[in-house]
Amino acid sequence: MPTVARDPAAPTVTTSAPRALVRVEREGDFVRVTMDVPERRNALSLDHMRQLLAAVRQVGASDARGLLLAAEGPVFCAGHDFSDIVGADLPAMRELLALCTELMTTLQSIPQPVLARVHGLATAAGCQLVATADLAVASDEAAFAIPGGKGGWFCHTPLVAVARALPRKRALEMAFTGDMIDARTAAAWGLVNAVVPAAELDAACLDLLRRATRGSASAKALGKQGFYAQVDLDQHKAYAYATELMAASSQTPDAREGMVAFLEKRAPRFD
Repeated sequence: MPTVARDPAAPTVTTSAPRALVRVEREGDFVRVTMDVPERRNALSLDHMRQLLAAVRQVGASDARGLLLAAEGPVFCAGHDFSDIVGADLPAMRELLALCTELMTTLQSIPQPVLARVHGLATAAGCQLVATADLAVASDEAAFAIPGGKGGWFCHTPLVAVARALPRKRALEMAFTGDMIDARTAAAWGLVNAVVPAAELDAACLDLLRRATRGSASAKALGKQGFYAQVDLDQHKAYAYATELMAASSQTPDAREGMVAFLEKRAPRFD
């Protein structure tokens, strides 16, 4: 086949891969997913959310026992990136918010426990990430807000997650006032599990994640699934669902191994 000589005067076209906005690193039994857009305060642009969603799905399909959600730079996450929003029409906004919702629901639907490692500010959809995570540990320098109440665009979707993590009046206080709360207040209200000095944040996160993932991974996955399925049901429906789930799960190999190990006074051996 004849070859065609390149015209030396023709411009050189170079292509580059899209910038990685999220880092995914395996650390033993856990995977650390790090938001890595510090110059944008880790704001959730469309590209950032797409990469973050892909990373969470990747962890969900792996044999990792837990996911640690972290961030690079001085801010955990400043919420949605307004450069994607200013001037966007209604279909574009629906697409953006649907993607954010998919990200949040995926964090709760993967089988592994998800722990948010929070430092600096977590505002709006960033606060939504913290409220959505199964567990959260914060530095004593962290702060939280859903600030739409101070402006013209109320934080409707962040409030979905915050209202499921906090008592109703505390959630509405955050939403109506838009005021920042410090890490100690967040812990007292139930938004995070623990507050530690910044130098101890990594150790505290790993300690809680290790404790939260010990035992049978498959039983933990069913436990997480069952929690989110029943938590918003009325009590009668919640018991009906949980009763069937607990009865069915009693027949699994790990459940039977755990019971036999208890009776034999030995450590269980799970696959």
